[in-house]
Amino acid sequence: MVLKLHGLAMSTCTKRVQVVLNEKGVDHEFVPIDFAKGEHKSEAYLANLQPFGKVPALEDTETGVKIFESRAIGQYIASKYRGQGNEVSPPESDLKAFALYQQALSVEQSYFDPAVSGIAFEKVFKAMKGLGQTDEGRVQALVAQLDAALQGYERILSKQKYLAGDSVTLADLYHLPYGAFVEPFGFAELLPKYPHTQKWWEELKARESWKKIADAK
Repeated sequence: MVLKLHGLAMSTCTKRVQVVLNEKGVDHEFVPIDFAKGEHKSEAYLANLQPFGKVPALEDTETGVKIFESRAIGQYIASKYRGQGNEVSPPESDLKAFALYQQALSVEQSYFDPAVSGIAFEKVFKAMKGLGQTDEGRVQALVAQLDAALQGYERILSKQKYLAGDSVTLADLYHLPYGAFVEPFGFAELLPKYPHTQKWWEELKARESWKKIADAK
């Protein structure tokens, strides 16, 4: 196959790429990285695929492109396979749509991700990495930060169906892995306060592209 995705099936960032591949209907080879054996820290992996020793990384054997960082990989896939599957990013030639899309991407990375990734770290990854026990005070502060962010989401989504307008884009899809991960840790309890945001979230989770990988272990 043309694309090789190196990653970990349960990884939130790997799932971020996989949902884009599914939206675009792109066949690919999944190359599992064995963290227990330290494959992500091997000299070959660091030198050729991901210099920071993280997942995922993508190889395009057709173009020779190697790229890491899940959001960048998602954009590469959306751009290369424009015209195939669902269009999840507008063309740069549509100045207004592209600007609103870039704005929506920034919203996810600036207001949503810091809170949810922080919650995930405190509740799960901190202990897994041997960095101590959960700081519940920190979790509560992050949930409050997420609550404040969702107020902004509600203002946007009360006027349009998705963050960049009336069509789903990468900016929406990128919320899925961490959002689903932290639902039990406060996110789900916040959503009923924000009905438009809750509807948006439930519709995202119901997409076939996500359902195919949501429970990957």
